[in-house]
Amino acid sequence: MKYSKILLCMTTLVCLAVQAYAQSDYLGEGSSGSTMGSSGDYLSPNMGQGAGTNPDAGLSGMLQGLDQPVPTFPWYSSAGGSFYSQPYSDTTFSPFREYYTTSGTPVVGGIISNPTKFDIAQRTPSRIYYGNGQGLPYTQYVSTVPSRTNDLWVQGATNWTQYVVSPVGTWLQLVANVPVGGPAGFYEMTQTATTSSKYNTYQFNPGYNTMNFYADQVGRHTLYFVVNNQPSNVVVVDVFAQDPAGSTKPVHTMLPYSGPTSAYAGPGNGAKPGQENKNILWQNG
Repeated sequence: MKYSKILLCMTTLVCLAVQAYAQSDYLGEGSSGSTMGSSGDYLSPNMGQGAGTNPDAGLSGMLQGLDQPVPTFPWYSSAGGSFYSQPYSDTTFSPFREYYTTSGTPVVGGIISNPTKFDIAQRTPSRIYYGNGQGLPYTQYVSTVPSRTNDLWVQGATNWTQYVVSPVGTWLQLVANVPVGGPAGFYEMTQTATTSSKYNTYQFNPGYNTMNFYADQVGRHTLYFVVNNQPSNVVVVDVFAQDPAGSTKPVHTMLPYSGPTSAYAGPGNGAKPGQENKNILWQNG
């Protein structure tokens, strides 16, 4: 009789265990043993486990489709030599054609022209591009970036960017978002075989401002400003001489290369000036 009771208890426990397992598997735990899963969320344990089952993968693919290849030059390599003093073909500059013009108002006694108000409602960009070529729709950018940061961009015909390659002697239009406005320090560092720096003060309006920058010297130009102790991101402009049309002498060209990307940010966002993605290999053509 004693053993019969023990056997009955054991049978009951087994039945309860089987029932509990069946219920948990119905709720989606399965072999993972958790409704969360190792890479999913609470409502969808399969989320993030593959492109075929993750709707976010489609969005990610679309955003990656906005990215553009950008050039990289041996600024930080001892083997670079005097590459910056050589003429470059038009194909080097053509991807950035919307960001510079061959005529403009001269900048006298400073780095940029005096900032003026910019109507963002009338000139909203379609996309913004970081220094490594990573692109985002402007609407997504403004919805995710803190509204109190100081931002600096090069304005194009339809897009904004933080990296440009332009011929020497061209003008670029800059756009600065300065939420609080006020007096600002504007900084320019120019790099060739050596580096030189400039500093000037300007008065920024609250909100969006526009100003001209003249690429008057070959080299790498890094630009940023500081308002109320808050630095902006850095804008990088690589300026080279352009090879005369029809010339038969050798010029430097670039080859596309598919490499990894990572978003670029300036000193206000925790990254170092000059950090960019190497999406194009430089070579002496």
